[in-house]
Parts: sequence; C-alpha cells; structure tokens
Amino acid sequence: VQLQASGGGLVQAGGLLRLSCSTSGLAFRPTQLGWFRQAPGKEREFVSAIRWNGGYTYYADSVKGRFTISRDNAKNTVFLQMNSLNVEDTAIYYCAASKAVLSSIRDAQQYSVWGQGTLVTVSS
Repeated sequence: VQLQASGGGLVQAGGLLRLSCSTSGLAFRPTQLGWFRQAPGKEREFVSAIRWNGGYTYYADSVKGRFTISRDNAKNTVFLQMNSLNVEDTAIYYCAASKAVLSSIRDAQQYSVWGQGTLVTVSS
C-alpha cells in the first residue's frame, strides 16, 4: 500500500478526529499531499493540502478554521486534525500524493497516488 489513511470513526457533532496518512509506501518523495472527501451521493471534493517543502497549507472554505493539516517528516506522515465537526463533514476521506509540482493543488485529477480512504461519520 503506497498511501495508508487511518483515523476515521464515529463522532458526535462538535467533536474532533485526527486523520493520518502514511507515505512510507511511496516510491517517491511527494511534493504535495492532499486530503479529499466524498460524501454519499456527492462528488469528491478538496479538503486540504500541504506542500512537503515549505509546509504551505491550503484549505477548502468549508473547513478553514476547523481543520489543520500538518506533516511529520521523520514519520513520513501527514495529519488532518479535524475540530468542531458537523454532520456535513460525514464522508470517506482520502489522502492523495503527487511527485510533480501541481498547477492546481485543489484539483484531484492532478494527484497520481491515492490511499484507500477512511470513513468519518458525524452524528447529530
């Protein structure tokens, strides 16, 4: 497995979760890593991303101020800290990696490697 996402689960609205994405299985050092999510009946959408060099971060408006993306270089892992979760955050969350520098870090089609997804369910 090239990308291993974990940390999903069931949480009440207002709660928090931390997702992890291990990149240890990648054959390359990623230039950027993104988190995307797909809710039932909806299209996949961008959540957050980080550029490995420099640590520049990007967020969807819907999660800005609630979610924080970070990386641990030593552990080759990227984290997504999700606070103040609401039912609209319920989705399968996927991490994705790219070796190339992306022209649009929010564009899912530009990522070359995807993890298997981890389910986040927020109850009201």
